Amino acid sequence: MTITYEWRGEFDNATLDALHAEGFGGRATGTDWRARLERHSLGWVCAWEDGSLIGFVNVAWDGGLHAFLLDTVVARQRRSRGVGTALVAVAVDEARAARCSWLHVDFEERLRTFYLDVCGFRVTQAGLIPL
Repeated sequence: MTITYEWRGEFDNATLDALHAEGFGGRATGTDWRARLERHSLGWVCAWEDGSLIGFVNVAWDGGLHAFLLDTVVARQRRSRGVGTALVAVAVDEARAARCSWLHVDFEERLRTFYLDVCGFRVTQAGLIPL
């Protein structure tokens, strides 16, 4: 089976909502993902296999030099097969093509190896206020 990756790919809101809920352990929320992404994102990457959405990452941005990875998610049955790494690689390439200077990501400790060792991010100083 071939997996394809699509920058700013078309998707159905309910399908992305279900993938997001599966990946982050919540419930589908009925979010209008298309409107949210069009309003706040440089772009996004969809991973497709046999017509099914199996992966997604959002590339939010400040309208200038800084882009931010959000909501990296891969369907449970497709994890540990390089899909997440490929999603991030496309996001990096597209942020670079848009002339962004920085691509930021924050992550839970359990994802440290994925983002730092596999995807090539480096540790920086940052701050966070939980709201």
